[in-house]
Amino acid sequence: QVQLLESGGGLVQAGGSLRLSCAASGFIFSSYAMGWFRQAPGKEREFVAAITWTGGITNYADSVKGRFTISRDNAKNTVSLQMNSLKPEDTAVYTCARQRLIHTIATPRLEEYAYWGQGTQVTVSS
Repeated sequence: QVQLLESGGGLVQAGGSLRLSCAASGFIFSSYAMGWFRQAPGKEREFVAAITWTGGITNYADSVKGRFTISRDNAKNTVSLQMNSLKPEDTAVYTCARQRLIHTIATPRLEEYAYWGQGTQVTVSS
């Protein structure tokens, strides 16, 4: 079955960096666009970044553009999120997700994602 397992979260000071990874299994990873989403306490889940199945096209939320970088390694079935210049408002549970259909765009639309990991906590202190 489809499994997505995130790692790399933690506590970091404002201005610091973290790298999140998501290990995928149970499907042909190289056929699916992947995304990262986050949810802060009391807020709805929101789009962070997405990447097409080849890795050739990426898409970012305005709030993270220029600070975060999404990438993937189709040989290792992993998708990563490099987060730099972190701010307290980046504090959230970060979750990776797989799109419903193969060979699609790097959409920010939550409803286009069918499988979700358990998430990893990122806390940025001021």
